[in-house]
Amino acid sequence: MSGRIRVVVAKPGLDGHDRGAKVVARALRDAGMEVIYTGLHQTPEQVVETVLQEDADAVGLSVLSGAHMTLFAKVVALLNERDASDVVVFGGGIIPEEDLPRLAEIGVAKVFTPGAPTHEIVDWVRSNVAQPAGA
Repeated sequence: MSGRIRVVVAKPGLDGHDRGAKVVARALRDAGMEVIYTGLHQTPEQVVETVLQEDADAVGLSVLSGAHMTLFAKVVALLNERDASDVVVFGGGIIPEEDLPRLAEIGVAKVFTPGAPTHEIVDWVRSNVAQPAGA
């Protein structure tokens, strides 16, 4: 085990815009984390399977399509069903401020909206995701 934080960055749903997800993935990687990017058009089931197969510490979900409530909730529910509730779920995208409290209630630890500086995302992940043993 490398001892580095492992983060899956995922694009669930039919949203075809992944520039922001790639920028975040690169920033996390450049900060020394292991990053697995799933690519576009992933189902929540595929995202969770990747998280489990990669033994990820966190998953960052990017949704720009407006389906964030459904997709984030499904990923959190599937993680819970698979005894992986210790995986930190965070997200980003076009998400109305009024949806943030509900996302927090369902288990999304943090949401970054467009324009969030990558250093803030990196710092948040470092502060809120447990360092694996050997780090």
